[in-house]
Amino acid sequence: MSESAARERIVETASELFYQHGINNVGIDLVIARSGVAKMTLYRHFRSKDDLVLAVLAKINHDLFAWLRARVAASRVRARNRPLAVFDALEEWFETKEFRGCPFINTAAQLNNPGHRIHRAAWGYQQNLRGLFLELLREAGHREAPSLADQLLLLADGAIVRAAMEGDSGAARPARRAAARLLED
Repeated sequence: MSESAARERIVETASELFYQHGINNVGIDLVIARSGVAKMTLYRHFRSKDDLVLAVLAKINHDLFAWLRARVAASRVRARNRPLAVFDALEEWFETKEFRGCPFINTAAQLNNPGHRIHRAAWGYQQNLRGLFLELLREAGHREAPSLADQLLLLADGAIVRAAMEGDSGAARPARRAAARLLED
């Protein structure tokens, strides 16, 4: 296996394990066993578990936001309503059997240390959702785009947490309705 393939396999395996079981519940030995690489291979790519977690968060950020942007682009709604398509995509995500909440919120909650570099990275990636809302709101010509982006992010975060805690895939619907009311003003 090439070095890049080994790294990719480690990150993919760790991503699945961390998301399914939590960062604190998954040790490096389990990642090594499940990815089928030698301990030295893992440590050649990642000096610590923290470095591995950061690589996992970067991968999730890339994959999740590529998917989310594609779903919004495929929605075929007018620009004015495109921010609402984010909530439709969230509902699709909630309906998957793999859904276990937002990996960035989960990570920050597990660490519970705002000064930790992983917590800061998770928060930064979470802010990408605000950035997507801001971009869509500006494209739609909303005058109060920054303020609306903050409000839509809170609605989305609430829907994500509710869907994860209650197992309610429909949690995006009331958030979408509230978002639609905000956009009417």
